[in-house]
Amino acid sequence: MKKRNPRIALAPIRYFDISKTDNLEKIKKYIGLAKKAKADIVCFPESTIHKNKILDLNGKYIRQIREECGKNSIWCIVTEDMNFNGKSHNIALLINRKGEIAGNYKKIHLYGDADELKSGQKIGVFKTDFAKIGIVICWDLAYPELFKKMKKAGAQIVFCPAEWCYEEKAHDKEHKKREMEILKSLVKARAFENLFFVALCNPLHDRKDLVSYSAIASPHKILKESADSEKLLISEINLKEISKFKKIYPF
Repeated sequence: MKKRNPRIALAPIRYFDISKTDNLEKIKKYIGLAKKAKADIVCFPESTIHKNKILDLNGKYIRQIREECGKNSIWCIVTEDMNFNGKSHNIALLINRKGEIAGNYKKIHLYGDADELKSGQKIGVFKTDFAKIGIVICWDLAYPELFKKMKKAGAQIVFCPAEWCYEEKAHDKEHKKREMEILKSLVKARAFENLFFVALCNPLHDRKDLVSYSAIASPHKILKESADSEKLLISEINLKEISKFKKIYPF
């Protein structure tokens, strides 16, 4: 039987419009929507679960998200500040179709949150039933050597949950537009440099300094993208393209 191409989903949700403190109900809703769209995995933005709590891996929020993944038989990536072995990290959890935690990645390159959180030390590359995937978080996107390590570890698709902000002083005008151009170029560059797929997921947010841009990129083009809107992004990933591009660019 021919193996089908995996379908990946991004959920660039608006934060705290159902509950003022957490996004739990919306996360559960979008897990269900991704399943209906026949996605193998759904990725949510950075800091997506709670507004101000550092969460416990065994707490009710993570438990309910895991249960929802198991109920819908879908993989999921959720990211939040969490306690892990007595230290606080910005952690992306990979949850499998059974609702089990299949892996975690601790953000390596902290930006503005280094005082409260500890930096991770290891890359995150994980085997799933649809592809070998890598995970980075937000500012990690600006570090090409991190992506090269994931490529060497066999990653085929890299997910980047983010909450991408910008400094106004970095631009003299059209601040958000120019920052979005930078962000889009980073996604395309990381995909082309490593000849794999990159999926970036940002939240929809009212903050003036936040760029609400999400995209799924192949080595040659943006497959799906959205800006300043809340909708599920779905893309079918042809993993055979990686072999094709390796022949074209044998570097």
